[in-house]
Amino acid sequence: MRLAAVLSGAAALLAAQVRLTPLDESAYHGLVASSKGQVVVADFWAAWCIPCRAEMPQLVGLEDRYRTRGMKLITVSCDEPDQEAGAFDFLRKNGVPWPAYIKRAANDEKFIDSIDPKWSGALPGLFVYDRQGRLVKSFIGETDMAALESFLKKLL
Repeated sequence: MRLAAVLSGAAALLAAQVRLTPLDESAYHGLVASSKGQVVVADFWAAWCIPCRAEMPQLVGLEDRYRTRGMKLITVSCDEPDQEAGAFDFLRKNGVPWPAYIKRAANDEKFIDSIDPKWSGALPGLFVYDRQGRLVKSFIGETDMAALESFLKKLL
């Protein structure tokens, strides 16, 4: 009985330590820059966004298939602070690799424009960076995963 209580407490402590990492535009661009040498797919999503939720397992599958060839998936939740727990649970239940991030920008418009001036902030938003860290393709709204995979194969 006592061991169960200790294990339960340890699990709760571990869960409290694993969380979404806050990300502003500077941190985001630093994260992309630190991933040079890899093809990065940055996924901006929200737990309330049905197409985002549908695409996430497919994106995880793409990373599983292409990780050894140099693909890296970065997930950035666009949920509000009071929705963060739901976003965390969704990622955990879907086996999304950590670390995972949550957008915390002082100015949303500035953040969005810094990623792609053509992006309105609509979700889902997928941004593909080549091995030199250059943005080479943006997929806004529901994405045809076959088209994304075909594009990635050309970069990998």
